[in-house]
Order: sequence, then C-alpha cells, then structure tokens
Amino acid sequence: MTPEVMARYEAVIGLEVHAQLDTVTKAFCGCSTNFGDAPNSNTCPVCLGLPGALPVLNKRALELAMRASLAINCKIQERSRFARKNYFYPDLPKGYQISMYELPLATGGWIGIEVEGEKKRIGVTRLHMEDDAGKSLHEGFADSDRWSYIDFNRCGVPLIEIVSEPDLRTPAEAYAYLTTLKQILKYTEVSDCNMEEGSLRCDANVSVRLRGAPKFGTKAEVKNLNSFRYLSHALEYEIERQIGLIEAGGAVAQETRLWNVAGGRTEPMRSKEFAHDYRYFPDPDLLPVSVSAAQVEDVRRSMPELPGAKEARFLGDYGITAYDAGVLTDTRALADYFEAVVHAGAPAKPAANWVAGELQRRLKDAGQDILACPLPAAALAELIVKVENGEITAASGKKVFAKMFETGKSAVDVITAEGLSQISDTGAIERIAREVVKKNPENLAKFKSGNEGVFKFFVGQVMRETRGQANPQLVNEVVKRILSE
Repeated sequence: MTPEVMARYEAVIGLEVHAQLDTVTKAFCGCSTNFGDAPNSNTCPVCLGLPGALPVLNKRALELAMRASLAINCKIQERSRFARKNYFYPDLPKGYQISMYELPLATGGWIGIEVEGEKKRIGVTRLHMEDDAGKSLHEGFADSDRWSYIDFNRCGVPLIEIVSEPDLRTPAEAYAYLTTLKQILKYTEVSDCNMEEGSLRCDANVSVRLRGAPKFGTKAEVKNLNSFRYLSHALEYEIERQIGLIEAGGAVAQETRLWNVAGGRTEPMRSKEFAHDYRYFPDPDLLPVSVSAAQVEDVRRSMPELPGAKEARFLGDYGITAYDAGVLTDTRALADYFEAVVHAGAPAKPAANWVAGELQRRLKDAGQDILACPLPAAALAELIVKVENGEITAASGKKVFAKMFETGKSAVDVITAEGLSQISDTGAIERIAREVVKKNPENLAKFKSGNEGVFKFFVGQVMRETRGQANPQLVNEVVKRILSE
C-alpha cells in the first residue's frame, strides 16, 4: 500500500478496556482473587453458578469502580443496575455474565493524552462493572492428541469495562490513551494492571473512511490485545487491511477478529454480535446500585493526587524540567521516592537528575523497580548533598553511588573506605599540575604558540593523576595560571 493511498483515508478507533479491580475477594462471593493458585481451588456455588446460590455485591469493588470513574472525569450515576449477559461458552458456568447494560455506573468522562507534543481529549462513553469468565487452556496439535482444560478460578473476579468514544485516529493515539489509562488506574490503586496475568485487557474497534467523509465506515473489533505493542501492531495491520479491501472494490465485514502474534495479522473469529444477541435482562438476584452524593464525596476525598496534577506540581514547586517531571511521575512510587529525597535535604534539581538518571539506570540494569530499591531516599540525599557541597566530585559521586547501591553502605563509609574525598588543597593540585606540564613540553609549546585547545589536555591529565578527586574549578584555575607564566 503506497503512502499516497494510505493518506487519503482516516482511521476511527475506539477502545474497550477491561481492568481487574484490586480486591481480595471476588465481585459477588468470598472466594479469593489470588492469581496463580491451583486450578479450580478458588471457587464456590456462587461463582460456579450452582442452583440456589445468591450473589452479594463486593462493597470494596464498588468503591474502586467509583474511584476509577472520578479519576477519568466520569459522572457517577445515582442509580445503576446489573444485568445478565447471556452467552454460552465452556468457561462460563452460569451461562451468563453479570454486567451492566442500560444503566452503567458512570458516563460522560474523558482522558487527556499527548502525542508528539500535541494534547487531545479522548471521550469516555461509560464505565460499568462486571464479573469475569473462567479460562480455557488448550494443549496438543493433532486432533487425536488435543486436550482442553478449564480453570474456573477467574470466574467472578471483579472487572470494570471502560469504553472510549471513537475519538482516536492513529495507533499512536491509541497507545497513548492506553498508557495514560493504565497509569491512572495504578496511581489510584484501582488495579495492578498486570497484563501478563490478564488484569488489563483491551479490545479495539477499528474502521476507516475517506478523509473528510461525515460517516464512519464499517468497523471490525480486534479482541484481547494484552500488550501495548500488540495493540499498535494490530491497529496498523487492520487499518491497512481495510483500506486495501476498499481500494480493491470490496467491503469491510462487521466481525470480531483476533490478533495472530506469530503471523503478524488479524484473523476472523466470528461475525460481530449485537446487544440483542446477548438477550440482556436485569439480574433478579441483585438489587439496583444506589449511590448518594455523600458516598461520591467520600470516595473523592480518598483519592490520591493524580499523575497529571502531580506532574504540574513538580514543575511549579521544584523547578525541574518537563522531561524530568514526566519521568519522575511515571509511577506513584517513583514520585514518592523523589519527594522523599528532597525532603531529606537534597536540592530538587540535582535530586531529579540523580533519581531520573543514575538511579533509574541502575534499577533497570538490576531488573528491579523503585519498590525494591536497596538505597533509602535519605541515603541518596546524603550523597547528593556531598556532591553539591564539593566534598566529592560528580565523577566520584557516581562511584560512591554504585557502591552504596551494591552494598547498602552509607556515603560516608564508602568515601572513607575508597579514599574519594575531593582534593581542594591548592598547593597539592599545583604540585601535580607542574609535574604534568613538565612531562609534556611539546604540548606546552603548542599552547604557547596559540593552540589553546591543548589546555583541556593538561586539565584532563591533572584529573587523571588525582583519580578524578581534584576540585575541577581549582584545577582549571591552577593550570591556567601555570601555563600563562
């Protein structure tokens, strides 16, 4: 497909995101939500849909769903209602999923994204609660040696579904939307968003139309995209596939498709269902959900500072760069660590440089996140203060930091043991500098003849002789004076 043909079309994308609520027990019973337990060990008559079992709504699940609603600027409805979404599949023992249909928990929200420096608001149609189905596992390839197993542990796990408006136009915008939503859900502790464990899943509705056309094209739904990379690749493929069909004189079928990771393509799964196919009706075993204004305010007061607000505050309060503010507020734990370093006495800008730079690199190399950081914030603050006060050089500071990270020792202990205190004795620096000049008469002659670039050579040699411990400013002053004699 040529770029010229692609440029004639515009994609229209909407995302449906399912996030598992971070509760200890399931949505309508007391079974554990713990991931990785023995198959079918976290089940009971309620989540297995046995006759006579009655569901009871998990209060904590409702509170987390309300928290998510407020975080994405939705209006929580005073009255919402659970419905039965009927379909038949081996890992759905009840024969229906408990969800919300005509009366969702919250509506009319938005999420702000930024792509290539441009900001955009993406509308959120609705947020509703539901429970999850089980999990089917398939083994073997030949028909004679193919086995299927069902693990019902996920049955009844509490979910929220967040449905965006069709406001996304590119895979990059979809990626930014999902990234921002994941960050918000983790900040508010609504969900751990672990995509490997299925805590965050995404379906994408995609259509294309000629640029400027008033009507949307026929959409296809791509199901169960469980990584950001797969989302981008699937959207890129699907947009090009649909444009190719239209250009060849064909038509896009309204259907559900799956992303084939190995093949790098989407493939048909089934014809697209419509709401009437599920035969929704109000769940007779669950009362409507009534939420008062006082309850909403209680949840609002319990909300942590959201990432956007925290980033703006960091820019205003600490005077750091926009880039550093973005890095430091990527996770709530990292932002808290940075502020702890500042509160322990480190200047904000150097603290931002150390945390966003050296510390992040070291954690990445060690395969750790900030929650497992072996270096307390106060210890890093002590090191930063010593560097800023000139007690050790910046180069020595990195060596000390590496030792502190590896051993857990304090900055003072490492500096003493390694003999890394900064040399600020002018007499000592002058003796070393004169010896360096004496050993390099050719470079001295070059400097005397007007080649001032040689100056850096002499400074570098003095720093080398002092193992990087000499005060750089003093070295420059002393070398300049000696060369000018």
